[in-house]
Amino acid sequence: MYHSLIIMVIVVKYFASISDAVGKTSEKIVLQHEMTVGEVWTDVSKNIKYAGKVMTAVNHEYVDENYLLRDEDEVAFFPPVTGG
Repeated sequence: MYHSLIIMVIVVKYFASISDAVGKTSEKIVLQHEMTVGEVWTDVSKNIKYAGKVMTAVNHEYVDENYLLRDEDEVAFFPPVTGG
C-alpha cells in the first residue's frame, strides 16, 4: 500500500503583541499533513512567551481553532481588538 504525503504551504501572519512575541510578522510554513488552525498555533507558539488570548482568521474570515487548513491558506493570529 502506498501512503501519500500531504504537503501544503500556508502563510502565517502575526499581529500586534503576538508579532512582538514571535519576533516576526509573517512566515511560510510547510505542512506534512492536515492540520487545524489550533494545531498550527500550538506548534508556532511552543517556544514563545505569550499568555494572552489569540484570535484567528483564515483568508480574512474569523475561524475557530478546529478549522481545517488547506493549501495556500493565509492564517492570521492576533490579539482581541477593542474599539473606542
